[in-house]
Amino acid sequence: MVLESGYKPSADEEFMNDRQLAYFKRALEQWKLDIIEESKETLAHLQDGPIQEADLNDRASSETDWGLELRTRDRQRKLTSKIDSALRRIEEGEYGYCQVTGEPISLERLEARPIATMSVEAQEAHERNEKISRDQ
Repeated sequence: MVLESGYKPSADEEFMNDRQLAYFKRALEQWKLDIIEESKETLAHLQDGPIQEADLNDRASSETDWGLELRTRDRQRKLTSKIDSALRRIEEGEYGYCQVTGEPISLERLEARPIATMSVEAQEAHERNEKISRDQ
């Protein structure tokens, strides 16, 4: 489906209609492409060679920066799998619905976090239960 430019999902239309699904699919695919592009840039930077700073402080700073970059890429790798899962839910007709309650996830939440699998209420309850479990 081709979306007109500037289209934003609205509560005035049927929830998860073809246009909304196409909108979120496009957003998820673009997000994934952006992550892959950033990963390629990181890989190219890391392949430039070992850290060459002669000063120990500069070298430690560079190594810390590399470590942070690698941790960021690892988080983004995990995020990519969540994006793939959201794309699968679109194909299976499950996207946009809470996996706990089966109720629709608000369009605002999906705009902010397109990989969301739970409604705000279900997510809050889940986090409260996790906190109780940790505290015990």
